[in-house]
Amino acid sequence: MKKLEQLYEGKAKKVFATDTPQLLIVDYKDDATAFNGEKKGTIAGKGVINNRVTNHLMKLLESKGIPTHFVEEISERETVVKRVKIILLEVIVRNIAAGSLSKRLGIPEGTKLASTVLEYCYKDDALGDPIVNDYHIVALNLATKAELEKIADYSFKINQILSDYLKDLGIELIDFKLEFGRTSDGTIVLADEISPDTCRFWDSKTGEKLDKDRFRRDMGGVEDAYKEILKRLLGE
Repeated sequence: MKKLEQLYEGKAKKVFATDTPQLLIVDYKDDATAFNGEKKGTIAGKGVINNRVTNHLMKLLESKGIPTHFVEEISERETVVKRVKIILLEVIVRNIAAGSLSKRLGIPEGTKLASTVLEYCYKDDALGDPIVNDYHIVALNLATKAELEKIADYSFKINQILSDYLKDLGIELIDFKLEFGRTSDGTIVLADEISPDTCRFWDSKTGEKLDKDRFRRDMGGVEDAYKEILKRLLGE
């Protein structure tokens, strides 16, 4: 497969066309951003770790019946994915109160929620990715009711699969962000990434943060936290 022109560059990834129209190559960067791009930095080796962790978890989810955009890992930083039209929603799944939920609702961080919470944010950097509900989503033609039901169903299933898998590795899945896309025939698939950039991973015993919060909050040990996730998931 031939890598052609760059189509897009985001905060964490570059996307390239290929000589197969329905396939793209994603190249993961070491750049790190937080607070809607206000804080910028670099996390050494982040691109490699996020690429490999994402692909590992996407393959796990595929094996459990969740359709994803993953096709093939072609290098430590690069992966072939299906071309999808991203639905302009960030789907946030929360098991334990942390981050913006704690601030917004005054719930102490680390509080176990009585049930899993699903939140949607409208993907728009200029607006700061505002929270929206089902009615907004349908009214703005971001997704149909049927698509939203499918997205919610997939999100809860993904949460269950990942939570069970990570628990065995001594990792508590606090919350995480998902993105979905439509393939050329309209099929909804999981897209983007699942990594320490997009998930809150806490050590089950110590509560140590093993994710991007270490960068957001200037806690130090960012590279080590990312490496620890790679080690626990892939044994490296």
